Formats: sequence, structure tokens, C-alpha cells
Amino acid sequence: MGKVSAAFSLKHVLVLSLALNVGLILRFLHEGGAKNLEKENRDTAAGAGAVMASKEAHAGMTSSSSAGAAEAVAGGGDDGSVINLDHGDPTMYERFWQQMGDKTTVVIPGWQYISYFSNVRNLCWFLEPEFANAVVNLHKVVGNAIADDHHIVVGTGSTQLFQAVLYALSPADSSEPMSVVSAAPYYSSYPLQTDYLKSGLYKWAGDAYKFSKDTPYIELVTSPNNPDGSTRQAVVNQSEGIRLHDLAYYWPQYTPISFPADHDIMLFTVSKSTGHAGTRIGWALIRDREIAKKMTKFIEINTIGVSKDSQLRAAKVLQAVSDSYDRDGIPKESKAFFEYGYNLMAERWRNLRAAVNMSGLFSLPDFPVEVCTFSRRAFEPQPAFAWLKCEGEIEDCESFIRKHKILTRGGKHFGVSPKYVRISMLDRDEKFNLFTERLSKIHN
Repeated sequence: MGKVSAAFSLKHVLVLSLALNVGLILRFLHEGGAKNLEKENRDTAAGAGAVMASKEAHAGMTSSSSAGAAEAVAGGGDDGSVINLDHGDPTMYERFWQQMGDKTTVVIPGWQYISYFSNVRNLCWFLEPEFANAVVNLHKVVGNAIADDHHIVVGTGSTQLFQAVLYALSPADSSEPMSVVSAAPYYSSYPLQTDYLKSGLYKWAGDAYKFSKDTPYIELVTSPNNPDGSTRQAVVNQSEGIRLHDLAYYWPQYTPISFPADHDIMLFTVSKSTGHAGTRIGWALIRDREIAKKMTKFIEINTIGVSKDSQLRAAKVLQAVSDSYDRDGIPKESKAFFEYGYNLMAERWRNLRAAVNMSGLFSLPDFPVEVCTFSRRAFEPQPAFAWLKCEGEIEDCESFIRKHKILTRGGKHFGVSPKYVRISMLDRDEKFNLFTERLSKIHN
């Protein structure tokens, strides 16, 4: 019996010893992994200020900077967190759509909309009729574009539509790529998107002001312009040119609507009109049937159509905006989308100009006051981006502001002087308020 007890005790001691050793090993691995993760996070935070010239945004910074800004405002001060205003993520509209409740909720049963096709008799066969009707209705209410005599082509954001237009406008049998130009400062993604596929059909040819080749070309006219908010018209005046009008910001919360645009090629997107960037839906109004047909073919080859779920959500949102106004553009309810957007943008621009005046190191462009045919109010444009200039001896404005943990996009990406930076005006209140507070305190 004693031998059995001794063996039993020895067995338990061995098991206990093994368990302790395994526990120590696991603890070591856990602590080592935690230390490595902590070091990785510190390294990420330390390198977050570096700006990538060919990227749309600074990767990995958005979540941490948003959280830091929210905590700083909640605590009533500036905690020194990074403020990322490099990209135009339109999260300022979240609060409005939260207040709308279920008015824009879309429920799709699992069996619906599983086919590739929406309407095989339509030129753009993947265009959902609900979305097409919502687009036409909204343009009629706002009066910013004539859609009736144009073909509607839907795309996965205006980025896909941009590629589709370039494909449709470029002759397949040309001896050299078609030149694509835009007047500086131009949208920083135009050169990247144009040359991304390294197509033999077209190529980026730079600033439209400097274009002098006597060959066919495509001129990109963005109005209001990204980045500086100015009203734009075509610059190159040659017979062989084709103009593409990017009207993503031609909405009454950003600029007075002065006339209904009636160009041959017009691009719009829900990301800047209503703030639903994640829905990834844009639309083109195309007068020429063959161009619309070629664009549709490009999207067919590229993605075999466009998400029906996204189109239906976008249709619900656009129609909700239209339904909140009568035929004369007068709000039928207190929660009218464009009123909300206009008031918020007006407040933000007032606060930004006050911060710039307090600092004394920067300047902003001035805009003429115009009467908006939609709202019937006279106001100056209040663009989605601020085009800030560093005055005096500051030559690299992007680097200078980055020292104060504010991420922007420098003028060199837009084809102009690095004394300029583009700053998003569309982020959440917490981050924007923290930005203006910090900017006002930057002095020599």
C-alpha cells in the first residue's frame, strides 16, 4: 500500500511539474507577444506622420485619430492625438442620417435581386429602375443638372465611371495614346487613375494650362473644383478636344446652384451628394448613345455590372432627400438634408476662417457671393475641402502642419506649389473642432 501511495504521489508531482512548466512557457509567450504587439503599435504610431505621395490616404491612422479627437473634445482639451484630414471621408453626415431613423432603411429578402440583370431592354442593363428614377427626381428638385435627354450609366463610385469614360472616348485604332489633361490645381487622383492600368489608349498629359499639342485630348473639368473649390470651365480650346465634367460637388450645401448643367458627359456620386461613400455608387449622365454603350461594356467586362443592393440603398436615400422638398425646392419638413448640410458647412467655414485669422500664418481663398436658384439664398461657396496656404517663409506647408500632428495633402499632389495643402471639411464634429482649435494656436 505504501509503494502504491508513493507511486501515486510521484505521478502527481510529475503532472504538477509539467503543468507549471507549460504555464510558465505560455506566460512567457503571452508576455513576449504582448511586448512585440506593444512595440509594433509604438512603431506604427511613430511612423504615422509620413505622407505617401501616391496614396489616397494615410493608412492606419483614421481609427486612432478619430478616437483621440473624440476623447479630447469630451475631456475639454487637446490631447495631442493625430488629426487625419487628408482624405474626404464624409462622416459629418452620420448624425443627420441617424436622426432620420428608418426612413432610409432597406430590407432585401435573400431570394430577391440575385440575377445579374436589371432590365435587358435598357442600354445600361444592370441599372436598377428605382435608382434611375431617384437620380432623375433629385436633379429635377435641385435643378443642378438636366437628366431627361441623357443616358444614365451607373458605376461603382465615380472612379469606375471615370475609367469607363476614358475607355469609351479613346479610339482603339489611334497611333498614340489620347492625352488626358486637367487645369492645375487638379484632383490628385486623376494622374494615378489615368495611368494606373498603363493603357495604350490614353495617358496623363498634365496641366491643361500647359497643353499645346495639336492632337485629340480629353479635358477633365471639375466644378466646383477639388481641391480649391473654384468654379471651373474648360481651359483648352482646340477642335479635337472632348470635355468630361466632374460635378461631384455641384450640390447646394457646397456651392450656389446657378444653372442646370447640360454637358455631354457629367459625373456624380452619392459619396459627396449625401455622404454615403461606403455604398460605392456613382452615376454618369451621357448624351451620346454610343459613348454610354461603350461605358456600359467597360463596366460589364470590369465587374459584370454594379451591385443591386447598393443601388437600392442609394435609391432610397436619394428619394428621401427629394421627398423632403416640394417642387419649388422649399423644405416640407424640418429635417431637410440640404438645409442641414448647408448650415453645417457654413458653421465650419466660419470657424476655420476664425482659426486662420487667430494664427496669422495661413490664408484661405475668397469666393464671390452668388444667389442659389435652389435655396434662393445668397452665399459664397463653402467647399468640401479647404485650400490652405502657408504664408511667409514656410515652403512645405504639408510638412509644417504635420509637425503639429495634422495630416493634410500637399500642393505637389495637385500639380502646384507645396505652400498649399488640401484639408477635408467633411469629418466628424469632434475631429474638425479639435483641428480648428489646434490650428488657431499655431504661431511663429
